[in-house]
Amino acid sequence: MSDRAVATITTLIVDDEQLASDELAYLLKEYPDIEIIGTARNGIQAVKMIEDLEPDVVFLDVQMPGMDGLAVIRGLKEKNIPLPYFVLATAYDQYAIEAFRLEALDYLLKPVEKERLGLSVDRARRSVVERAKAQPAEPPPAPRGLPQRTKLLIRTANRNFIVDSNDLVYATINDGLITIVASGLEGQSNYRTIEELQSSLDPDTFWRVHRSYLVNINRIKEVIPWFKSSYMLRMDDKKQTEIPVSRVQTKRLRALLKL
Repeated sequence: MSDRAVATITTLIVDDEQLASDELAYLLKEYPDIEIIGTARNGIQAVKMIEDLEPDVVFLDVQMPGMDGLAVIRGLKEKNIPLPYFVLATAYDQYAIEAFRLEALDYLLKPVEKERLGLSVDRARRSVVERAKAQPAEPPPAPRGLPQRTKLLIRTANRNFIVDSNDLVYATINDGLITIVASGLEGQSNYRTIEELQSSLDPDTFWRVHRSYLVNINRIKEVIPWFKSSYMLRMDDKKQTEIPVSRVQTKRLRALLKL
């Protein structure tokens, strides 16, 4: 968010009811600064899209089958993912106390009234502006650690393999476990965090494109436009993995590849 004008507020709509989702999207079209970058139909999809898209604001239905809206917020907190602002929506007011305990920005009752939605949008604007002011214009540089390593250890099938760092395609972290994908080999790293791994590698070659991904810029095969203002990177591993670029890193991507 810090690398673009705050005039655009990226927004995700989460609702298992198509009609309710479409109605909210229609109402939000009246606000030119609201950019709807995606819609999710369930809680699991919502968590994944929030991780990948990093929206400023999420309009989140409370009652959904399986993982409901409140569980979405709890799940993101448990994964220590920076949270967007949540505007919760439901036909019942019984969830209001829990919503604000989870620090929701606002709480809308369905059917959503145009005037009441306007108050939520105004509150979102103020909050997004304040958050942007509190953030640095550019992300801090990658931490510098010990002398850069040229070899990495990968554990797979109860064996320890040594690979050249230039063969690393990308690394990702999930539930505290770092997976390294290299040419012809995939396995777990003995590093505890992405930051620790990044600090041991050449910063001109290895780029933290997303909070969960570190990529070798020489192994990017394709840049794919994704929604209106973001990109995916297709890597040259065997699976041709697609990796999201965070909004904070989009500016660097454009400069790096002259997009």
